[in-house]
Amino acid sequence: MADELHHRSLLTGREREIFQLLVKDQTTKEIAARLGISEKTVRNHISNTIQKLGVSGRAQAIVELLRLSELSLD
Repeated sequence: MADELHHRSLLTGREREIFQLLVKDQTTKEIAARLGISEKTVRNHISNTIQKLGVSGRAQAIVELLRLSELSLD
């Protein structure tokens, strides 16, 4: 059980998808179109992630997610 908790992600699947696309320089509009969701929903996911991490913006969120190995540059 402790092992399972150790590998538990901070991000939801959708949040991870969105941040992986942000890292690839996709805009909110492009991400929304690609995932078939509204731009507002994309922004909500980004905002939720920023709050979870306690950072002040997208760039800081990306840096923190990379540091935590929640995101990769692949």
